[in-house]
Amino acid sequence: MLELDLQNASAATALPSEEQFRRWCELALRQRTADSELTIRLVDEGEARELNHTWRHKDYATNVLSFPADIPDGLLDIPLLGDLVICVPVVEREAREQSKTSEAHWAHLVIHGCLHLLGYDHIDDAEAEEMEALERELLAELGHPDPYAADE
Repeated sequence: MLELDLQNASAATALPSEEQFRRWCELALRQRTADSELTIRLVDEGEARELNHTWRHKDYATNVLSFPADIPDGLLDIPLLGDLVICVPVVEREAREQSKTSEAHWAHLVIHGCLHLLGYDHIDDAEAEEMEALERELLAELGHPDPYAADE
C-alpha cells in the first residue's frame, strides 16, 4: 500500500489531482513488494532553486529532485522511501517547450522521481538506458508517448 503525503507549496492552481499523483507513484513502485511511504512537495522556482543549490550545488530551479530516505535498518519501523520535490513552473514550461501534454510530462517526472527513490539512476549510459526503458514502458501503459523520442 502507498502512503502519499502531497504538499502544495506552489502558487499554481492548475495541478494534477491527488488521484493522478497516486496512480503514477503506484505504477512506478509496483515492483516493490513492501508498503511505501513518500512525500511529493510541489514548489515554485525559488524553493526549487534553493534546494538544488543546497543539495546539488547547481544554481537553478530544476524539474524534480529526489531525496531517498537514508534510514539505518532497525531505526524506524516505517516503509519510508523518501521525498520528491517538483517545481511546478519548470514542469509546465518544459511541457510547452517540448510540445508534450502537461499530463504526460507530469506523469513522466513523477515516475522518474519514484524510480530514483528505488535506486535507479542515469549517471552512466547503461544505467540511463535501463531507467529510460522502464520509464517508456510505464508511460506507454498510461497511453503516453515516449518522453525521449525527441532526444534520439
